[in-house]
Amino acid sequence: MKYLKQFAIILVLSLIGEVLHACLPLPVPASIYGIVILLLCLETGMIRVDAVKEVSVFFIAIMPVLFIPAAVGVIESWRMIQTKLAAYIVITVITTVLVMAVSGKAVQSMIRLLGKKEDKHE
Repeated sequence: MKYLKQFAIILVLSLIGEVLHACLPLPVPASIYGIVILLLCLETGMIRVDAVKEVSVFFIAIMPVLFIPAAVGVIESWRMIQTKLAAYIVITVITTVLVMAVSGKAVQSMIRLLGKKEDKHE
């Protein structure tokens, strides 16, 4: 019963994400809304970590299986992809480097900001 309750919590938050996706004119996937809502609920204490922990661990364990349909789609679309493979590779490399750089700068900024806050409290 505990697992069903945990799954229901995640399912309800996903449903709320779907509703937000349908109502808001933003190009944000419904799953992202659901994850952000879950994060906010965990951070504010509305949902305790142990209220979703076991099911979350299960979902993380089976995550590789969830990529199988996407891989099959890539295989089925290989002829279309093959003609523009160089463009896909260039875009992938550029965006990967860009995301790594922006993430690194954001983390460095947060570390500096938290370091300044700790210095003020001492």
